[in-house]
Amino acid sequence: MPEHEGDRVDDRPGAELRGDCGSCFGLCCVALPFARSADFAVDKDAGTPCANLRTDHRCGIHTTLRERGFTGCTVYDCFGAGQRVSQVTFGGRDWRTGPPERARRMFEVFPVVRQLHELLRYLTEALTLPAARPVHADLRGALAETERLAEGTPEELAALDVAAHRQRVNALLLRTSELVRAGAGGRKKNRRNADLMGARLKGADLAGADLRGAYLIAADLTGADLRGADLIGADLRDAELSDADLTGAFFLTQPQVDAARGGPGTRLPDSVARPVHWTAGR
Repeated sequence: MPEHEGDRVDDRPGAELRGDCGSCFGLCCVALPFARSADFAVDKDAGTPCANLRTDHRCGIHTTLRERGFTGCTVYDCFGAGQRVSQVTFGGRDWRTGPPERARRMFEVFPVVRQLHELLRYLTEALTLPAARPVHADLRGALAETERLAEGTPEELAALDVAAHRQRVNALLLRTSELVRAGAGGRKKNRRNADLMGARLKGADLAGADLRGAYLIAADLTGADLRGADLIGADLRDAELSDADLTGAFFLTQPQVDAARGGPGTRLPDSVARPVHWTAGR
């Protein structure tokens, strides 16, 4: 679970769509695979419990994940899918004590619901953006439909063509982006899906830029102007955001921010919290 400042009540837009590990059966630690890399110290197959997962579904090394080579765990968020699958879809029935078929189905359904919850996160934020008012009615319809799908039975969720639904919702999110960025000052830069890995963008003017899906891994964005930029799907792992201004940047999620580097001078939108490790020097 990512680390954030304090234990204050989180009233940011979409805050209810954040993982609650205490209400989940450790699904991300079992259902998902990971490979030995800079983010994970070991390999793990999908459906296999992580060796650090305790029998009470808690992480045995939660407080030292970064030091032990599991940074990937600290920047992951299921957007609330874990507690829904655990407590609603499967009615609080544990994968450990149930029949193998239940565990298999639970692990199959979890990634589907995670994708639906990510869409709910974007749609919820889109409805807070005044510039997107012309498509608010369509956004509300998409939000209701996505919520209806997320409420499906395990069988319905397993059979869902989630990619097709994402494509339909994405068309609305693209229109939302166009409307919002049209109101941003300066020249609108299109950097969609751009390969900017390790790019030197110190002090760059990226206000109102389209950075959807851009690869900004280890990019130097120190002091960059990212006000009003669309950051949906941008890969910010190890990107340097010290003194960068992300005021009004939208479709920026907590996992993206947690994966980046920043400092006290980084200005963030209200939709995300400042990661604790930025100030802890980790």
